[in-house]
Amino acid sequence: MPNDISYTPEEVAKILKISKFTVYEIIKRGELKAYHIGRKVRVEGADIESYKQKLKGMSSPSANTMPSNSPAQLTEVNQQQSSAEALVICGQDIVLDILTRYLEKQFPHVRFLRRYVGSIDGLMSLYRGLANAVAVHLWDSDSDDYNLPYVRRILPGHPTYIINLLFRVEGFYVAKENPKNILTWSDLTKPGVRFVNREVGSGARVLLDEQLRLLKIRRQDILGYGDEEMTHLAIASKIARSEADVGLGIEKVAMQVNGLDFIPLKKERYDLVIRQEDLERPHFQALMSILKSPAFQNEVSGIGGYDLSLMGQIIAEV
Repeated sequence: MPNDISYTPEEVAKILKISKFTVYEIIKRGELKAYHIGRKVRVEGADIESYKQKLKGMSSPSANTMPSNSPAQLTEVNQQQSSAEALVICGQDIVLDILTRYLEKQFPHVRFLRRYVGSIDGLMSLYRGLANAVAVHLWDSDSDDYNLPYVRRILPGHPTYIINLLFRVEGFYVAKENPKNILTWSDLTKPGVRFVNREVGSGARVLLDEQLRLLKIRRQDILGYGDEEMTHLAIASKIARSEADVGLGIEKVAMQVNGLDFIPLKKERYDLVIRQEDLERPHFQALMSILKSPAFQNEVSGIGGYDLSLMGQIIAEV
C-alpha cells in the first residue's frame, strides 16, 4: 500500500477489513490520524501503516512472557481484535434492547451500541455508514405498504435486506372512558381537543402526516400539532397527567400506563433493515438465529402486545 496516497474511510475499512463505522470510531478516538478536505475525511497511507504496526505491537507477545501459541495469549489477541468492532442498532422498541442483550451474550467483546432515534433518522444513519441495523415502521399511503418505499428512496444504490421483527397496533391514547369521544383522525380537529405529537422522522409522525394528507386535514387545524415528545411512553404519560387529550402510539405502551384507554387504528409492520453485504458476518448470522430462536421469541411473547408470526423472516431484498 503506497504511503503517499490518501484514502476515504470506506477504502480504509476495506484495507483493515472492518466496518466503515469502526473506522470513524477509531478516528474519533484519535487512534488513527485523519484530516478533512471540506466535509470529506481522508487518511494517509502512512498513517494506516502506523496504525497497523501499533496493533501488531499490542498483540505480539514479549520474549520474556508466554509463547505465541499459548491459549491465554491467543484469547487476549482475539479479545483485542473483537473490541475493535462496534455495531450500532437504531430504534426505540424495547424488543431491540432484548435483542442487543442476546447479542452481547454471544459476543462479549463486541460493542453493541443502541441509538434511540426515529425510523427516518435511523435509515439516514444507515445510508451514511453510522449504523448497522435499523428498525423502521414507515407507512406509505400510495402503496399501503410499510418500509420498502422509504428504504428505496433513502438508500438508493445500497442493497439491503428487510427482516421482520414483529407487528404492532398503532392507535390513539385517550383518557379513561374517552371523555372527548375521539375515534378517528378527523376527531383531532374537534374544538378543545389537545393533541400531542411525535417528533419529525418517527414512524408515528409519518403515519399521522400521511393520514392528514389523504383526508385533506390541515396541520394548523390540530391544536397541539407542534407539541412534540420523543417516545410513546412520554406521550402516554402526558395524557395520563391530563396535559393533553390524545396522542398516537403503540398498544404495548398503553398497557403499561394507568388511566388510559387505547383506540386501535392500524396494524403496523416493524422491520429491521441491514445491508446485504453484512448478512454473512458472524454478528448478523447470530442476529438472525436469535430472532428465530424459541428462547428469544418466548421472552418477547411474554411481554405481550406483539404479533411475532413473521419474526426473523426476510420480507424483501431492496
